Amino acid sequence: MRGLGSGCGERSLRHAVAALWLGAVALPGFGQDILTYGEECARRIAPVPAFDCRKGTEALVTVDGRVPAAFQPNMNCDRPALLPYGTGFDGQCVPYSRALVLVDDGRTQIAAFCREKKIRGADTFLYDEIDVIAHSVTNGSTCWFQATGTDPDHPLDGRRVPPPNEKTPLAGQPAAAKFWNPPAKTADEKCVTCHDSDPFMYSPFVAQTGQLPKDPFGKYTNDIGAAFRAWPQPAAVSTAGNTCVGCHRIGNLDTCKTAIHLASGKDAPGEDAWAKRFPNSHWMPAGDSDTLAAWNVIYQESVRKLAACCSDPKAAGCSVKPIGK
Repeated sequence: MRGLGSGCGERSLRHAVAALWLGAVALPGFGQDILTYGEECARRIAPVPAFDCRKGTEALVTVDGRVPAAFQPNMNCDRPALLPYGTGFDGQCVPYSRALVLVDDGRTQIAAFCREKKIRGADTFLYDEIDVIAHSVTNGSTCWFQATGTDPDHPLDGRRVPPPNEKTPLAGQPAAAKFWNPPAKTADEKCVTCHDSDPFMYSPFVAQTGQLPKDPFGKYTNDIGAAFRAWPQPAAVSTAGNTCVGCHRIGNLDTCKTAIHLASGKDAPGEDAWAKRFPNSHWMPAGDSDTLAAWNVIYQESVRKLAACCSDPKAAGCSVKPIGK
């Protein structure tokens, strides 16, 4: 759950959050603690249950279609994670991350991803980052929870991830108030920058698990918690007859900037030769078996038009509609 953003508004938010932690200012809502935020999310969407990361479906790291005999730091692979992990970690192709759908009942969707950034054994219960997205299908409200280890050598115990509103910890278990990052710190990651089409972002790394709720044209808003309400409200970009928007929206933030190009054949950091060959090089449409020539006939012009509208949303023929309730 990472956002890559820049701009005056985002810099202002970062400065405000930094000042808050230093005690220099008091911003109502931005200092909301995790238990209060977790309780508000539980009340307005649904409670996040406790879970065991080891029960999740593994996001396989393969090379040329096969699991390698050994994993090496900074290796290339078929489906890299595509996230800026930073220094001290082992690159884009670290095995044994796991995805879980915790709730998906037609009204509420709650999903978790337990992320490995350091190479460990297959039986590990240690994770470097644990993320949860809770989403109301009925009104679009969405909550974001993130926990991170203190540094690359001090990961999280994922055997029992506490609910983010659990006030009294179980004996011998981590307390939610210490396990989860404060809402302002999570909001500073700008998750919405990448998750701009709907709450659950598709990438080959995560999507291969099958543990990804779907609400591609549903209501979507980050209206819980002041730190998250400060995020930009995404919009859907389209053009008349565009073949790329038949199954999902195209968000105007990082989907416009990066994802549409990665999904249509642009090389990404950490990719191996398998990932650069069609159809593996083209994420969309998922499971497409046409030839590259056929893909180009059906989708290439639509991608070009979307990219043009992303660059100039006010250009003739561009439709940009806010996504919300």
